[in-house]
Amino acid sequence: MSTTQDPHAGPYQGLIEWLERGSIAHEVHEHAPTFTARQTARAEGVEPSTFAKVVGVLTGEGKQVLVVLDATDHLDLRKARRVLEAGHVRLLTEAELGALTPGCEVGAVPAAGALYGLPMYADHAVRDDPRISFKAGSHRYTVRVDRAAWERASAVVYADLAEDSDRRPAWSRS
Repeated sequence: MSTTQDPHAGPYQGLIEWLERGSIAHEVHEHAPTFTARQTARAEGVEPSTFAKVVGVLTGEGKQVLVVLDATDHLDLRKARRVLEAGHVRLLTEAELGALTPGCEVGAVPAAGALYGLPMYADHAVRDDPRISFKAGSHRYTVRVDRAAWERASAVVYADLAEDSDRRPAWSRS
């Protein structure tokens, strides 16, 4: 597992340059190091539902993609298999994802598949908010962007990818 960025150096500069080239208005926020999407949302002071987490997926056919979910959601691999029209899908390991996203700390991949030449899919819930935040290649920095501008620049494909969750108490479910 390699970390190719000094954790005190700031956000991944390739991301900032990509945002600027795409004319995506953005704010960079610094916070104490965080290692989960929910922790990062809390550190940034935003609702977890407006914080996008990124996971890498590999299909049985060798296709590698980034998947963007709300911080509160989990990827449903069966849904991902259908959306990606794959016989099998699995999450990329940290080492595999790190190799695909040079310049980023492991576990801090930004929602910018185009930056790495990777297709990007997002769950429909990501569309719910006019602004979203995501890690900026570092466990100390995030960016907050206009979702519509990010959407246009990233060529994201929306699909039903999150696990269905029934948050009602067990006694009330039929």
